[in-house]
Amino acid sequence: MTTPWLVRARRRVGSALMDGFFRGASQLGTLHPRVRPRRHGVVVSRNQRYRDGDEPAHVLDIWTPTRETDGPASRAAPLPPARAARRGPDGRLPVVLYCHGGGFRILSKETHWLPALMFARDGWLCVNINYRLAPTHPFPAAIEDVCAAWTWVVQHADALGADLSRVVFAGESAGANLATALTIATCSPRPEPWAADVYRLGVRPRAVLPAMGILQVSDYQRFRRAQPHLRPFLADRIRECSSGYLPDGVGHPLADPLVALESDLGLAHPFPPTWSAGGLRDPIVDDTRRLEAALARRGVQHQVSYWPDGFHAFHMFVNRPDARQVWADMLAFADQHAG
Repeated sequence: MTTPWLVRARRRVGSALMDGFFRGASQLGTLHPRVRPRRHGVVVSRNQRYRDGDEPAHVLDIWTPTRETDGPASRAAPLPPARAARRGPDGRLPVVLYCHGGGFRILSKETHWLPALMFARDGWLCVNINYRLAPTHPFPAAIEDVCAAWTWVVQHADALGADLSRVVFAGESAGANLATALTIATCSPRPEPWAADVYRLGVRPRAVLPAMGILQVSDYQRFRRAQPHLRPFLADRIRECSSGYLPDGVGHPLADPLVALESDLGLAHPFPPTWSAGGLRDPIVDDTRRLEAALARRGVQHQVSYWPDGFHAFHMFVNRPDARQVWADMLAFADQHAG
């Protein structure tokens, strides 16, 4: 019989292994000369503070496409026409707010430089944010920070050169949850002060891109009920995600945005067009299926694809042909609605 201390130790080790793997992989990736932002016509302003105080998590990076690239011969070159054309007549750029994944517990904007680079090299002003992590900071810390970061972007749009008429929210895994919850907060007034502040800004996304999300944090046992043979390692990661973010297990519309969209929740403004993707080897892919069904019932324009060999967040491994196609589809959808 497995003792409780052994179970806790196994979970701690599992979480540390996941964190270490992704941090190590992301750091190794930055060593490759081809991913230098300047080679893609991108400049990065790092660690801009978006809330007062000294909380380390309250910082974001701004990835801005420029009109020059620093190529192999260090020779300036114009952006390709498709990217240069994203600037409006006033020179402003469409903006993406990106929320990193990690089960609300691990990872950061530093581990998620790839999505920021992918959007920025395609001509988007990408704001890549950090937020406080569970279990030290349970709900609503993460979504409260996301709302604060978006408020900061809106208030500094002129200085950033951001076109607030062309906005996209994006994220994967837990970040998909946060991007969807933020979208709900922009679409209807809510009682939480930090959500009410976002609604009063009057700026809503033209599209939302929640990739492979865990879109309901409560009732994590639903995955075990649907998959009795789910591997213990994966079941532990899902449990950690839920118990760390929602210690009391009680659901909330902005922790369970999928449940909110499935319900009779009324929105003062229509939910925007939505793109998503799921891997059929991902144990949480059912949340993407439920999202697709909820959007269809609400009459929301949406595009959802499923990939037979896709595991959780497989699109971050851009050496895979299917991952590159996911990015092509996502960027095309964003361009169609806000680019």
